[in-house]
Amino acid sequence: MSDIIWPEGFVPGFTDNFCSNEVIVEGVSAADIWPLLVMPSRWPTYYSNAADVKIYEDAGPALDAGVRFFFTTFGFPIEGRCLECVPPIMGQPARIAWHGWSGEEGASDRMDVHHAWLIEDLSANRVRILTQETQNGEPAKELARQVPNR
Repeated sequence: MSDIIWPEGFVPGFTDNFCSNEVIVEGVSAADIWPLLVMPSRWPTYYSNAADVKIYEDAGPALDAGVRFFFTTFGFPIEGRCLECVPPIMGQPARIAWHGWSGEEGASDRMDVHHAWLIEDLSANRVRILTQETQNGEPAKELARQVPNR
């Protein structure tokens, strides 16, 4: 199976917090899932913790490498920039990854994240959906201490 490409400073195990979710389901393909992930305006329709979505610089409505966006999640206002956006191709996983931040650089409430998705068709009409996020900063340390960990 494919791996997420982690930038320096965001490798799991070396950050303040790490989140991972993976599911393998049948009857859906990477091509079916792709429009839901690449269109931020659709995030609130299936993920209740996403709100106030907008794309900057007259880009969009779909994400692409370099596109800046904003949304609110878990009470955090997140500014983001898409770093990787590779649609599904036969035999290769789809990839979306972005750097997000909340708070001013250098401030004690600053949090930086790297969030990545892999969507990969498997045999027997199945698809693997993997999303992982690494987080740095005091808010990330606090999230890591919460029980249960969100």
